[in-house]
Amino acid sequence: MSDEPPPTPKLQVQIDDDIAQGVYSNLVLVNHTENEFVLDFAFIQPSNGRAKVRTRVISSPRHTKRLLQALQKNLERYEERFGAIDMGTDDDPVFH
Repeated sequence: MSDEPPPTPKLQVQIDDDIAQGVYSNLVLVNHTENEFVLDFAFIQPSNGRAKVRTRVISSPRHTKRLLQALQKNLERYEERFGAIDMGTDDDPVFH
């Protein structure tokens, strides 16, 4: 018998055409409870004080942490390839 673990099956992801188009978001509102994180992806137009939520993602804390790690790794790869991302000035709005 081999001590090697069995190979992990490949993940096949299906995506409908309308979902594949995506939505643009320039604002994310994050809230959480003990059991879940809620990420509201919204669009706010310049010079307009109203933001419209385009989609909401509800996730477990464990999955949210995995998402954070995946985003960090991909940002590092992006900046290695294209250079540092300018975060703007202190005048830019930041929501917590």
